[in-house]
Amino acid sequence: MSTLLRKHRAAAIVGAAIIVGAGALPFAFSTPAAVAAAEPSGIIAPAGSFAPIVDADKPAVVTITTTMKATDTGADVGDSPMDEQFRQFFENQGIPFPHQQTPQHRPSQRAMALGSGFIVSPDGIIVTNNHVIQNATDIKVTLDDGTELPAKLLGADAKSDLAVLKVKAPKPLATIAWGDSDKLKLGDQILAIGNPFGIGTTVTAGIVSARGRDLHSGPYDDFIQIDAPINHGNSGGPLVDREGNVVGINTAIYSPNGGSVGVGFAIPSDEAKAIVAKLEKNGSIDHGYLGVAIQPVTADVADAVGLSQPQGALIASVNDGTPAARAGLKTGDIVTAVGSETVKTPKDLSRLVADLSPGDKRSLTVWRNGKSMDVNVTIGGNDDSKQAANDSGDGKVQPSDQPSIGVGLANLTPDLREQLNLPQGVEGAVVASVNPDKPAAAAGIQTGDIIVSVNDQPVHSAHDVQNAVTQAGKAGRKSVLLLVERGSDKTFVAVPFSAA
Repeated sequence: MSTLLRKHRAAAIVGAAIIVGAGALPFAFSTPAAVAAAEPSGIIAPAGSFAPIVDADKPAVVTITTTMKATDTGADVGDSPMDEQFRQFFENQGIPFPHQQTPQHRPSQRAMALGSGFIVSPDGIIVTNNHVIQNATDIKVTLDDGTELPAKLLGADAKSDLAVLKVKAPKPLATIAWGDSDKLKLGDQILAIGNPFGIGTTVTAGIVSARGRDLHSGPYDDFIQIDAPINHGNSGGPLVDREGNVVGINTAIYSPNGGSVGVGFAIPSDEAKAIVAKLEKNGSIDHGYLGVAIQPVTADVADAVGLSQPQGALIASVNDGTPAARAGLKTGDIVTAVGSETVKTPKDLSRLVADLSPGDKRSLTVWRNGKSMDVNVTIGGNDDSKQAANDSGDGKVQPSDQPSIGVGLANLTPDLREQLNLPQGVEGAVVASVNPDKPAAAAGIQTGDIIVSVNDQPVHSAHDVQNAVTQAGKAGRKSVLLLVERGSDKTFVAVPFSAA
């Protein structure tokens, strides 16, 4: 496996982990059968041994090898598109993030990446991470017995970092059944099974360290944190409980040295199972889109607006031409419910909207001017999101052939100035949204930042920013220098133009 090229981005290495209960407790595991029919077998594990769980689940864990053009992957071979969000998250906590290394490309200008996955149906349905197969021109699955099979990509979703593959085998394949991640508690024992560094199937054990971790990488952030050692090549593997059932999909680790330090993150199975079913059926997911920048409702904010409890999602800005704008949502509104679902945090709103389909109609309960009211909205989709990312903030959409840095901008209105607690002397444009896959996100630009100048030229509106970016592109520049104000600090940030 020494020919496999991996990018050493420690925060985005996913762990193929089968998480199983340990100790002297009895362990049951699911037999190799269809997911719907898989039932715990009731086998009792010897005290201190995980062997019965491993024997049952290991045959359903696979190694996934992908081939891609090196020019397509650059320094990103084999790892997660969420790297930059992880870097920002940890650095915001004051934790240093490891310097990234760039792999050497093979002379053929083709690269290979290694990951893991698991079989959930005897007819060859396999679950893994999206970043394991992203940009792949060829996908190969190696079964536990060494059998190599070509795989077809049935569907993938970048927002949830999940993908579904299909292989054809001469006989029914061993499977692992889905478990219930909601039942996991801190301290529950787990196992991780995968192929770290391509050395072969490896089993590690640990516990659930935390629940509900939000790494600010997307609307589905609700990670299970684990301490089971996982490393490069474990990406996409299953996390299993004491009954041998999948309770998570390992998706990232944080590491200062490129190896496991016991801080890993997994997608909960209760979230993954529904997404996997949609991908298997439709091939992709068009997530719901609203078009607002939101922030938490603090106790001070709740007190200031007369809200009885500090909960909900405070709208910091509304993008022009979006479903939110068309519905009449306003800066300063606090969304407290979507239909019958209560919104307690901004993450709740993001998740509820992302789970809807474009065209769905919902009534949002909002707190405005000291009273609760309902606002009817028609949910948008991916096309609306892409348009908003290129919106200049005054209703004019940026043509696709103009340079882009991947931000949605809004004018600094009096209401927005008040919400952000900005003095009258501050001028510029507000960053209303940041595309996580574009250069602005990689440079550290965040929602709520104020762009004060572009290439040393002061700006007073979203339109000014877009014009300055466009002029820089016409002048042949590869990037723009932004002066960004965040809180009481001002910082210069160089942002390259997006490739496409």
